[in-house]
Amino acid sequence: MRAIVLLAISAALLAVTLASPARADDDAVWAALKSGGHFALIRHALAPGFGDPENFSLDDPKTQRNLSAEGRAQAKRIGAAFTKHTILKAQVYSSEWRRCMDTADLLDLGPVTPETILNSFFQNRGDGDGQTAALRTWLQSANLRRPMVLVTHQVNITAFAGVYPASGEMIVMRRGDDGEFTVAGRILFK
Repeated sequence: MRAIVLLAISAALLAVTLASPARADDDAVWAALKSGGHFALIRHALAPGFGDPENFSLDDPKTQRNLSAEGRAQAKRIGAAFTKHTILKAQVYSSEWRRCMDTADLLDLGPVTPETILNSFFQNRGDGDGQTAALRTWLQSANLRRPMVLVTHQVNITAFAGVYPASGEMIVMRRGDDGEFTVAGRILFK
């Protein structure tokens, strides 16, 4: 019996030890975002489905995949995490897709500016290489002295950062002195 108790205590201590670095990593990611020279790419929160419906129109949100109630709650949790880490205002840009605009708005970090270079190019609705190059050019001269948040789509983030984000995941990017971009860290909001 004593061996089982010791094993359980050891397992609990190991779990705490393994969990601590992840928390420290999260803190480092938030610190990087606040330090300047960094920006956040956020994949829109949970929206049921895949791609866009056949009758998709940017002008009509009813024709689009929209955030579920869970997605709306997820976006609010992301915004609350920004507040918890003392980021109360940010420059916020979003794809024109309703699920991105709603995610950006629910972050509650300030006015949301629609930005076409963040629009999805999945299903040939845009030019992936051209948009990614335009985004790089734009970000090379962007003012990153205060936090910047870009809400966009999986395909855009994968093309830019080389990672496959989950819905509601934040990828913090660093802009180097050479104008190149590297991943500083990732945080998944469930």
